[in-house]
Amino acid sequence: WWGWSGNGWLAHSNEKDEFVSSIGPALKDFAGSGLVHMVGGIGAIVGAIVVGPRFGRWEPSKEAEFEGHSMPFCVLGTFFLWFGWYGFNPGSTLSMSTKDAANLAGIVAVNTTLSPCIAGLLVFFLRAVVLPPRLLDVGGFCNGILAGLVAVTAACATIKPWESAIIGFVAAFMYQGASMLLKKLKVDDVVDAFAVHGACGLWGVISLGFFGDPDFGGNGVFHGAEGCGKQLGTQFFSAFLITMWSAGISTMAFMILKAFGMLRLSDAFQDAGADVMEHSPSKAYKGKEAGI
Repeated sequence: WWGWSGNGWLAHSNEKDEFVSSIGPALKDFAGSGLVHMVGGIGAIVGAIVVGPRFGRWEPSKEAEFEGHSMPFCVLGTFFLWFGWYGFNPGSTLSMSTKDAANLAGIVAVNTTLSPCIAGLLVFFLRAVVLPPRLLDVGGFCNGILAGLVAVTAACATIKPWESAIIGFVAAFMYQGASMLLKKLKVDDVVDAFAVHGACGLWGVISLGFFGDPDFGGNGVFHGAEGCGKQLGTQFFSAFLITMWSAGISTMAFMILKAFGMLRLSDAFQDAGADVMEHSPSKAYKGKEAGI
């Protein structure tokens, strides 16, 4: 409501019919790097902290037990999401009835392609060549793609393709850095939800303060337009506000659930596995790894 209703204090019309916020220029977040993805990413890290790590998660002898069971499913799911993003981002133009609207949807689609390509390939390169154990990490490649998608979602309608490539490049480092930091802090974020949606959503919101092209309705400092510094300030303040609001609401919700014992399975339950304890049939897959 703050940013998308047209009446929120981060985006509304003033008496001169200019789109502004209560602190200056209106928040720019075209399809939701902040208003969608950051909200979910902050909720994810709060949940991970409150729930705590899975039983045995940080024991070196059990590390292999926490690897994903099906990389083909991971890749398939990533492409499902990427395909859906072409509805999510170009669809946020809300119209295809005019030439201008069609051109806008087209540039959004191009940006929604370039950023994830750059981010995914860069994360794959970093894990294969730079970061130990220097292996071909397909799961990291998939999350890198999602990182690029999240990061470009705010700016996809107000940047040129070369700017989309830079946003994806930075998103790869944002994702990889956040993922490594949480592991260092022993926060068990099972699918890197914060690294993908929280960290890269933050970068996506802030990036519009740097890269927004005036030709496309942006106001980024790299283009030197009048008042561009104020736009960057709005983007930073909005990101801070989203973080505080999401963290506060999520903390209250998770703490209430925890107080009623509704948030975490027992260690014995986790050790046996949910398949065995409460599902029928008790084995999700056949073979040596069945039931794990």
